Amino acid sequence: MTNDTATASSNRRSTGLLVPTDPRYRRAMVALFSAGVSVFLLLYVTQGLLPQLASGLHVTPVIASLTISATTAGVAIGLIPMSSLSEIVGRVPVMTASIFTAAAIGVLLPLSPNAWWLISLRAVQGLALAGLPATAMAYLADRVDPRYTTAAIGIYLSGNSIGGLGSRFLAGMVSEYAGWRIALGVLGFTSMACAVVFRLLIPGEGARPEQRLTPRALVRTLGLHLRNPLLLRLYLLGALFMVVFGAVYTVLGFRLEADPFGLTEGAVGAFFLIYLVGTVISPRVGRVAGKIGVNRTLLAGAVLAAVGTVVTRADSLVSIAIGLSIVTAGFFTGHVVASASASSSVSTARAQASALYLTVYYVANSVGATVATATFHSHGWNGVTVLCLCCMALAAIVALTLPRKVRPTENEDLS
Repeated sequence: MTNDTATASSNRRSTGLLVPTDPRYRRAMVALFSAGVSVFLLLYVTQGLLPQLASGLHVTPVIASLTISATTAGVAIGLIPMSSLSEIVGRVPVMTASIFTAAAIGVLLPLSPNAWWLISLRAVQGLALAGLPATAMAYLADRVDPRYTTAAIGIYLSGNSIGGLGSRFLAGMVSEYAGWRIALGVLGFTSMACAVVFRLLIPGEGARPEQRLTPRALVRTLGLHLRNPLLLRLYLLGALFMVVFGAVYTVLGFRLEADPFGLTEGAVGAFFLIYLVGTVISPRVGRVAGKIGVNRTLLAGAVLAAVGTVVTRADSLVSIAIGLSIVTAGFFTGHVVASASASSSVSTARAQASALYLTVYYVANSVGATVATATFHSHGWNGVTVLCLCCMALAAIVALTLPRKVRPTENEDLS
């Protein structure tokens, strides 16, 4: 080991930053992976059940889609207050309260007597969930050596992909044999188990300076971020990628259960196994971005999502599966790089930078899910395709305007 390397290692130990050789790093990765699974199990727990909810609760498909939109809207509303609270009381307490409260509500969802009760509970659940996403990214930016921040965020987001897969796949399989209420209950208890794993394994935050976040300071901080041209472009990119991803996956169940496919709930749920593409892609995207640049990686993500959307137009289950895989790869490419860049491109108030990114992201998800459902039932899948292509064309333009020097972390070595 050279003197420089030894000095760098010593500095990382003295500052408490986590590196892959540190057991605490591995504990943090397992804990946040579990948290990511829990969050997305709960966030999209009804997405694979929308046709059953519409028929079982005697509401229109658009009303049923509000069980998704209400939750993502709740997350969007709660992100900035919760992330600001984490600056005062700490990241871990906020994440812990968030994940356990949301899981408890998840256990209660099957008791909903009608659609509006379910939608209301889902909105409150979204508010509870808000404490984890932006805070988790800020925790990683605070605790992990900058060389490994994007890779660590990728691992956390791969947990998101497993949770997203589980919510749709398990919900579809269980509901086919036991009904949608039992499916919601199973996923609620599963998310609670993930919350327990998170709490048992998450390392402490280390020494944190005492901070007093006043409303005036919060407004000033948010104003600085919203005047940052780079952050604004990254926020827009996150929103555009999310509209496409939310549109495709929200409407998928309606399309596959209708003619000419007529698939069962379990068969539709199996399609969500394609979410595993995100699990594979997420931890590797940072390395690619470090080599070819953020702008080129984001452009590649937009092209992939656009191509995948076009492929899904064919009335073939094989084509839909292939196209959905490409869309998923494109989405996670864009989301991982944009979110990691937003978190690491500022040196102060990272929780607020991440919170603003995710606020825009979840607003786009909420709007996109509802608009895509209405578009599908008025103009079919071709209408959804046009919506997605317009979003990805704009994303490509925005990606090309990013400075070439932008990197997802402070150091290009992401291995």
